[in-house]
Amino acid sequence: QVQLVESGGALVQPGGSLRLSCAASGLTFSSYAMNWYRQAPGKDRELVAAISNTGRTTNYADSVKGRFTISRDNGKNTVYLQMNTLKPADTAVYYCNAATTNRNYWGRGTQVTVSS
Repeated sequence: QVQLVESGGALVQPGGSLRLSCAASGLTFSSYAMNWYRQAPGKDRELVAAISNTGRTTNYADSVKGRFTISRDNGKNTVYLQMNTLKPADTAVYYCNAATTNRNYWGRGTQVTVSS
């Protein structure tokens, strides 16, 4: 049974930082590209950051470039999202996603709220 468990979400002030983690089990982690999505109230889910299965390639949404960093540790079956200089517009539920060409798994999400 595949499980993706996100953690690290919190209430933080504008300009602050958070690190999200996603621990994976039940799959061959090093075979999967890993993605972080987010969904704000009333909005569609959007891709925030992606990392290839080896970790050599990363991609970011324009809205987070230069502020967020995705990384992974294949020895720990974990993917991270370091979020710096947070803005109120970053407020959302953040979801971890594991993907190959024919498989797609989701975590339940972790809430990030940026507010003073």
